[in-house]
Amino acid sequence: MNKKLPKKDALDTYIDEAGIDADRDSDFQQFSRQIKIAEMIYAARKQAGLTQAELAKAVGTKQQVISQLESADYEGHSFSMLERIASALHSRIEIRIVPEEAEVVG
Repeated sequence: MNKKLPKKDALDTYIDEAGIDADRDSDFQQFSRQIKIAEMIYAARKQAGLTQAELAKAVGTKQQVISQLESADYEGHSFSMLERIASALHSRIEIRIVPEEAEVVG
């Protein structure tokens, strides 16, 4: 029986080609967190059925700010802006601090 393997996304392909150790590269880990924040904002906005302009109006900012926040390249995420977005989307923010995985020696 032939089972298809999950298709790699562009980020996985880039990691492989660049030889990045995603578990140890702190710059990559920070970028990965930025991507997750951008994706969460985008997904929540889409689920609410809002355009960037509509969300911006509800938050009291400009459409360009929402566009920046949905960009993985943007590094200016502020907690207060994320709270405003969550409130406009009738949602809440949950933050967790989790221990880093122990390094396996062997």
